[in-house]
Amino acid sequence: MQWQAAIDQFCGYISDTRRLSPHTVSSYRRDLEELAQGFAEQAPFSLTQHDLRLHISRLHRKGLAGKSLQRKLSSIRRFYHYFIRQRLCENNPALGLRPPKSPRKLPKVMSADELHHLLDYQADDWLALRDKAIVELLYSSGLRLAEIASLDMDALDFPSAIVRVTGKGNKQRLVPLGRIAIEAIKAWLAERTSLSGADEKALFISRRGKRLSHRSIQQRLHKLGLERGARQRLHPHLMRHSFASHVLESSGDLRAVQEMLGHSDISTTQVYTHLDFQHLAKTYDDAHPRARKNNK
Repeated sequence: MQWQAAIDQFCGYISDTRRLSPHTVSSYRRDLEELAQGFAEQAPFSLTQHDLRLHISRLHRKGLAGKSLQRKLSSIRRFYHYFIRQRLCENNPALGLRPPKSPRKLPKVMSADELHHLLDYQADDWLALRDKAIVELLYSSGLRLAEIASLDMDALDFPSAIVRVTGKGNKQRLVPLGRIAIEAIKAWLAERTSLSGADEKALFISRRGKRLSHRSIQQRLHKLGLERGARQRLHPHLMRHSFASHVLESSGDLRAVQEMLGHSDISTTQVYTHLDFQHLAKTYDDAHPRARKNNK
């Protein structure tokens, strides 16, 4: 089998059978076509671990960080795993390969006081009501941008105070809804009825009555941040990071935060424990007599 046919078959599988998002499928295709360009003279299933090590080394010399290299290795690993299951390939040369490590950046968060100031305003028209409902829901439930954009009306369960979310890999989870978020959403829903036709299922819609796009949500949050004097650029993932950090700081329940965020691997969630430690360390430095810099 030639490279292009193999890549097309694999991408068709993850799109049609695994139901991965078009963005994810495009990323896989990009990674695999990059590999194919580097080994155009070789058949896809003839590559060895040494070949892949050379490929990763070339990308590393071009400046790619460890996280990007890890993603590319994951794409290649899954590609070969699929064809082993199809009995078209005998071994997976990507198994056991690890990219060079790079420093892990801690996510930025807003403090509880900053968020209180950001959200403490009165919405006075349908646009402000919609935007307030979006930002309250982001902070209340820690949703990703794609998750909040894809929410339908029937995902909300107000009596149980939960929202049903479809996350990465088309996996569904139930996430709690805070009281203030519920109030903001209900205020938005009262205005939404005059903007949308009966056949539109989306929770958040534009002035034309259609589902709000990812880009529109990003732009509205950025505008809100500027208007409210936020010290950081306001975006959906900042709200998600702040949600996770504040819940973990208050509860200490890492597993619960993992479940609410929809992380398949708890190591992804553990980054927030580092943020919590930074908060504790600052509190210690400010409060302990022997830790104060000005102590004499």
